[in-house]
Amino acid sequence: MGGGYCHEVPDAQPVDLVVAGAEVVVTMDRASTDRAGEVPGGWVAVHNGLVVGVGPAGTEPAAVRTIRADNCVVTPGLVNAHHHIYQNLTRSFAPAVRAGLFDWLRALYPYWARIDEEAVYLSTFVGLAELALGGCTTTTDHLYVHPAGAGDLLGAEIAAAREIGVRFHPTRGSMSVSEKDGGLPPDSVCQDEDTILAACEAAVSAHHDRSVGAMVRIALAPCSPFSVSRRLMSETAELAARLDVRLHTHLAEGPDEESYCQEIYGCRPVELFEDVGWLSDRSWIAHCVHPNAAEIERLGQARVGVAHCPSSNLLLGVGLAPVAELLAAGAPVGLGCDGSASTDSASLWLEARTAMLLARHRSGAAATGAREALQLATLGGAACLGRQGELGVLRPGAVGDLVCWRVDGPRFAGALSDPVEALLRCGPVAAYHTVVAGKAVVENGEIVHGALEDRLQRHRAASARIQRTGPA
Repeated sequence: MGGGYCHEVPDAQPVDLVVAGAEVVVTMDRASTDRAGEVPGGWVAVHNGLVVGVGPAGTEPAAVRTIRADNCVVTPGLVNAHHHIYQNLTRSFAPAVRAGLFDWLRALYPYWARIDEEAVYLSTFVGLAELALGGCTTTTDHLYVHPAGAGDLLGAEIAAAREIGVRFHPTRGSMSVSEKDGGLPPDSVCQDEDTILAACEAAVSAHHDRSVGAMVRIALAPCSPFSVSRRLMSETAELAARLDVRLHTHLAEGPDEESYCQEIYGCRPVELFEDVGWLSDRSWIAHCVHPNAAEIERLGQARVGVAHCPSSNLLLGVGLAPVAELLAAGAPVGLGCDGSASTDSASLWLEARTAMLLARHRSGAAATGAREALQLATLGGAACLGRQGELGVLRPGAVGDLVCWRVDGPRFAGALSDPVEALLRCGPVAAYHTVVAGKAVVENGEIVHGALEDRLQRHRAASARIQRTGPA
């Protein structure tokens, strides 16, 4: 195999897949702000689920299968660092569309208390299909609602992910402080600390894959400062260290959370986060909209990851995360779609574009462009999930996850000088091909799995059941 990015395939056997003929391959293996890591006319080769070569036209290896990427920008698969997939069962829910964060949650908790294995399986299948159509190849999920008698919700999620073929980092979420204890959620969606900790350890034992190229990994994720106890936060951090898995939670999302922490704990959310042992590079947090300057420095020094969720923050009206300041302080920053009942969509292309626009709004037109936004959506997300060098990059040894984005037709007419910049400036855009571990999940703009229509019909029935008025 020729070309400066290439890696020899053992025994010169045909590779499993070559994606060839791209307008440009964006490897993310060089500086994001210039074109050093971009291969015009390039190709990507995948074998045994991993990238084994990237190179210029005319140097492609023999392959069992070739996917054409003509008129496409090829990027690494996008990484979604924060989501609540089950919420697509209550998307754009009428009683909550004009509510702020706490009122929005109070309106929806009673409906979420009705989820079960079937609903979670269907919401995950449909949600992962939506994510794949938006260029996402790896996603986490924060499933923190575990009603009594609902069944094995985490197992249902993982089954759907294996079926559709998206790389999955679900978290065993939890809530332990209900309204009667001074928290926000009702009793119906909370569990006691011992039950939660035992379930967390069981989930890691059953599902966590530590191997290179793993398709499923587990993290532990108490929900938020206003729904879990100090004890649960502290003991979850200790458990994660013992099991060597990552930690995830919401933090500094809005003024309601800050007021709650001051009233209940006598400190700010980031102070609580540090006090319970979470201020480390094992942790990544969602939102981080309201840290002060000193807190930004502490988060950066500890290398705490941040999932920036621009659409959700805008729709809930909680403010704008200080992304540039967090990056300057050393905190890895990725992108998150956030819940499908707050964002009401799940497109990482849209989140990347919105992040780019917000950065320019905050800091001026020269502050950022498409390449910096793509860095958040790829390398930043990989860092949040603790898989730097493996996810979010196209180079030998990285996972064989990539997206082909069409940059032709009326939406791109005249965009000739820089197809990478055009990718986020023009549009809207959906993935043309989405490949995970060398296998197409989306091809020619359509989900490959043949059962999507059936799952959508069943999802509609589950959603109607959960949204009905009256007692559960």
